[in-house]
Amino acid sequence: MQRLAGQVAWISGASSGIGEATARLFAQEGACVALVGRRKKLCEAIAEEIRTSGGRALALECDVSRESDIRDSIEKTAEAFGGLQIVVNNAGMVQVKMLHECSGEDWDLVMGVNVRSMFLATKYAMSYLRQSHRGYIVNVGSISSFVGQAKTPIYTTSKHAVLGLTRSIALDYAADGVRCNCVCPGITDTPMLREHLDTTPDPEATLAGRLRRVAMGVALTPLDVARSILFFSCEDSAGVTGTSLTVDCGYLTAAEWETQGKTAFME
Repeated sequence: MQRLAGQVAWISGASSGIGEATARLFAQEGACVALVGRRKKLCEAIAEEIRTSGGRALALECDVSRESDIRDSIEKTAEAFGGLQIVVNNAGMVQVKMLHECSGEDWDLVMGVNVRSMFLATKYAMSYLRQSHRGYIVNVGSISSFVGQAKTPIYTTSKHAVLGLTRSIALDYAADGVRCNCVCPGITDTPMLREHLDTTPDPEATLAGRLRRVAMGVALTPLDVARSILFFSCEDSAGVTGTSLTVDCGYLTAAEWETQGKTAFME
């Protein structure tokens, strides 16, 4: 449908998972995409595949915990493609520790990657977004933006903060034509999920147990989440700002739930 024809998108955490799926989907929809991440080789490989398919893509090495990296990557994106209309703040990390085991450095690291990076990306992108007739910011939260999650106190705090930041941005920049929304995924089969599961004695059993608490009985794919990010990044969502969209296969629909056997979504 080319819903993003003529648009330029900056996407953090684009070397794998949700960020990679978003970059590929946006390119298919006609956007010029900047794939931003620490692992430049992975970003470059994805960008090359996009270019080979006829799209326009740029790989930029960026540690989102560093202000200068974020500023430079946004400036390079706008310079390469002639502007910037879409910011997808997707980069994030999880740390599995009990609160009393966490250090001040742990707090600063997780909050820096998960929240401070969104503040900085928005700060440095805003002048470009204001120049456009419409600007779009999509922050990636989590179901942990609404509920607690065991042994991830800093991560859970950071994802709650993402919602507040989203609402503040939406209010303050609506007059400039900028909309800001938040996508909150549930269990999504990404490298970060696998890293989290690997801290348990039996990762597959842990995942199976969690999925029994999901109405649809399955994990999301990164593309499932990318489609919701696309919705907030174009005029399909006109009139929507300062809100969140939970994409969780029904995880948060009930306080108590256990899927009985297979569901149609497992086929």
